[in-house]
Amino acid sequence: MSALRLRPLRLEDESDARLAHGELQADNFSFLLGWDPQEPWAGYLRRCAEHRLGVGVQPGWVPSTFLGACLGAALVGRISIRHSLNEFLASFGGHIGYCVRPAHRGQGLAGEILRQGLIVARAEGIERVLVTCDEGNLASARVIERNGGVLEDVRPDPDGPAKRRYWIE
Repeated sequence: MSALRLRPLRLEDESDARLAHGELQADNFSFLLGWDPQEPWAGYLRRCAEHRLGVGVQPGWVPSTFLGACLGAALVGRISIRHSLNEFLASFGGHIGYCVRPAHRGQGLAGEILRQGLIVARAEGIERVLVTCDEGNLASARVIERNGGVLEDVRPDPDGPAKRRYWIE
């Protein structure tokens, strides 16, 4: 897995990122957070860079680092690292959200994406990281547990499946 790299999305990632967004919609999951398909790609990339610095963050959101997960030139997943928690994130979303594109699942990529994301989180000053997953998502629960996640509780989510909440020291 050492070939997997987390990096900011680039102009040349637009086509793959749009495809990934469409693929994950089938799972009711957004690959590109806060993305408007009508927005120029360069504008979206600029907003991602600004959000990392806490600039232009919309109400209800927090500063965050958004990175693509790449194997060579292939965009295989992504991770979002929230620098702080608001009420929603503390209950349901956590500090980190990640995903792997369907064609690349079952290869251990999710674990490596989370492992590298934890390094980024610590570089942002987050010492105790909250990671959540849907109660029925046993694969994600295993990934979190293998990365040191300790289950605190399972909380009912009024907008969807209950969330398993894990803390990683």
